[in-house]
Amino acid sequence: MAGASLIWSPWQSTNINNKGGYPFPYNSSICNNTFNFKRRFLSSSSSKLKHDHAVTDSSASSKLSPLHTHFSFSGCGCSWIQDNSMVLESNGLTSSKTCSALPAKTVDVSSVSDLFEFICSGPLVDKIGITPENVGQSIDKWLLYGSQLCRLFQLNELMLTIPQKARLYHYYIPVFVWCQDQIALHNSKFSDGDDVPPLVIGFSAPQGCGKTTLVFALDYLFKTTKMKSATISIDDFYLTAQGQAKLREGNPGNALLEYRGNAGSHDLPFSVETIEALAKLTKEGKLPSIQVLFLSSAYSGRGDRGDATTWPEVEGPLKVILFEGWMLGFKPLPAQVVKAVDPQLETVNKNLEEYYEAWDKYINAWVVIKIKDPSYVYRWRLQAEIAMRQAGKPGMSDDEVNDFVSRYLPAYKAYLPTLYAEGPSGSDPDRVLAIDIDEERNPILAN
Repeated sequence: MAGASLIWSPWQSTNINNKGGYPFPYNSSICNNTFNFKRRFLSSSSSKLKHDHAVTDSSASSKLSPLHTHFSFSGCGCSWIQDNSMVLESNGLTSSKTCSALPAKTVDVSSVSDLFEFICSGPLVDKIGITPENVGQSIDKWLLYGSQLCRLFQLNELMLTIPQKARLYHYYIPVFVWCQDQIALHNSKFSDGDDVPPLVIGFSAPQGCGKTTLVFALDYLFKTTKMKSATISIDDFYLTAQGQAKLREGNPGNALLEYRGNAGSHDLPFSVETIEALAKLTKEGKLPSIQVLFLSSAYSGRGDRGDATTWPEVEGPLKVILFEGWMLGFKPLPAQVVKAVDPQLETVNKNLEEYYEAWDKYINAWVVIKIKDPSYVYRWRLQAEIAMRQAGKPGMSDDEVNDFVSRYLPAYKAYLPTLYAEGPSGSDPDRVLAIDIDEERNPILAN
């Protein structure tokens, strides 16, 4: 394989002739050999990849699995994997997601050239400033990232359905490439020898639209490319059960503050402490008790913060912090505007005035996932709860889903238009990636 510029991948078929003008390197030793499953990426412990960011030994990569994450699965959108179904497993107080897929209808993608054309047809390529030449020059990375994500979600990369293929190559990988560019831009502002704080990327998106799964995939790609990352969610910073009780008592009759979720139900000083501690993790070492494991099932579903001894450690040096939440970037509005949406929202709006200093000001770059109609959240949440019940897990009934989502819709109706028109609070427009998605959670081409 000396001199080869592409990695081995199932996308490479027999007798690919790349001399016809495809803008990625041609190598006869790769393109004219019969595909051998023993040489498939991640299948041999002796395989070495010549890649500046890639895992260089598959045996090292295997040590990364399983990856554990602390997010709540209830809002996770994985319908693209197979028939709206997913299998969720729990390991102690941390959870890992295992997704199984054996698609009935597959896509015939037999060569690198086919995949190149598919990547270039994606809706995000132009938006993130990638040209066909860029894709061609880095096709080996796209192949590697696709193989890694197939491994993460337990997909057969030779048998991808169209939704699976689009989700990986039109969505997750383009966003990852954009995140890498943002990290490079961030690092360029520091001199050699400086302690470079991790870049904080905010992911603002309505519940159920798949942002948690997106962040999960990105975190995995960062880990497999030897860039240490940390993921946090606004859900990590809910008030304790005692704090929630005080919030309810102080706002009797306000359904928007009866349960956790809206502005006012978060421990903002604790979130500041966490983010600032993570930002200082620029060298080797660990920070114990820095991420919160929020136990959403405690107190009959009202939730409570897990004991500090159960919180996972974060290892440095961190390169990036992925911070996700349904209301990140929301801006307070004039009182008359929010009262016209829902009078109960006036208190929430007042609470929101403190959130910029606690969250948004720490975020350097943004991914804003946009939806056309907030009512999509009903359907997405219902899908998630049905999947939970089918998997034998406790799930909300249809009526409970309606009640739950109704407590968030006023905020969506009030704040999403401003977020979409102006961007998040204090954000640099050049560092905001806005992604419009359809009702199936897939990116769509801009009009």
